Amino acid sequence: MKFICTQENLKKGLSLVSHLAGKNQNLPILNNVLLEVKNGLLCLSTTNLEIGIKTKVRGKVEREGSLTVPAKIFSDYIQSIRGEKIELIAKENNLEIKTENSETVLKGLDYSEFPLIPEIEKKYSATFTAEDLKEGLSLVLFATASDTARPEISGVLFNFNKDKLVLAATDSYRLAEKIINIRTNIEANKKIIIPLFTLQELNRLIGEIEKKQEIIMNINDNQVSFENDTTVMISRITEGEYPDYKHIIPQTEKTKATLNRILFQQSIKAASLFCRQGINDISLFFYKDKVEIRALNDQLGESKTFVEGKIEGEKNQIIFNYHYLLDVLSSLNDSEIIIKINNPETPGLLIPAKRSDYLYIIMPIKQ
Repeated sequence: MKFICTQENLKKGLSLVSHLAGKNQNLPILNNVLLEVKNGLLCLSTTNLEIGIKTKVRGKVEREGSLTVPAKIFSDYIQSIRGEKIELIAKENNLEIKTENSETVLKGLDYSEFPLIPEIEKKYSATFTAEDLKEGLSLVLFATASDTARPEISGVLFNFNKDKLVLAATDSYRLAEKIINIRTNIEANKKIIIPLFTLQELNRLIGEIEKKQEIIMNINDNQVSFENDTTVMISRITEGEYPDYKHIIPQTEKTKATLNRILFQQSIKAASLFCRQGINDISLFFYKDKVEIRALNDQLGESKTFVEGKIEGEKNQIIFNYHYLLDVLSSLNDSEIIIKINNPETPGLLIPAKRSDYLYIIMPIKQ
């Protein structure tokens, strides 16, 4: 194997795949990146057996071949060296890395030990922009359960509905739902659950590509892939049925408050310093033309902040975990948000003021 490319191209390729390779004591090969030089390109691949990522690097092929080397040290080294042009030469199980100013040998493992990353059968497909997918993921991932004891909610529901994709996530204490536009051949009401870690990796990957670039999603019976022109990520689909959450979405409210998102977020942050540790409780009091944000800690003191806004309906109050509020307020870009509540015992609803493609439900902390 002999391949010549620019440092920039190789560095970018490694940044996409090397993050997945970890410190696996039982299977050291999983700590490596597979280098395959063929068809005029270098293909880089990593896997943790649950997820596989492949990306292509352009350059000059002088001799085809394959080898695996430790992903982290290879990536770190390529980022640190000087030189526009890099030569990669495989000799037995070693990789020679040459530039104008340096020569390094990196010990590797035979590529035959590397797990096969399967090609997914493209049974169903959907297409969306990187920008739309990233926004959608950023608005639901934080609401996903991190405990894998309930696999069906430690993933995100993908619900296909003609030209719309509904993303939903919950950890039983809150629920987020986001609608994004798609082009698809998938029948309406097809639902799949994709694991949280897969989508965290996907969110990282699409953060490195252009916003308007298209992402194609392919689905078969138990696997899903996301790809663009150069990179593909493949993952398993979670088995099980996602909870039917529609019945918990409040249909009416006794109090509705329209608030400036930034001012409300800042007030929540300030009051959170006085929350009771482990409870993280913030009290919201809804008055005629403002909302009071209050927190009390017997050891530290008490904080009260007022945010003016448009308040409709009854005088009311509710207690929330401030983390649940900050997660959504820091992820939204809208200038104004709306909070709807009925009473201190039932869920509150938070939505953007000027669009209808997102909702966020929070269970209250009961007195």
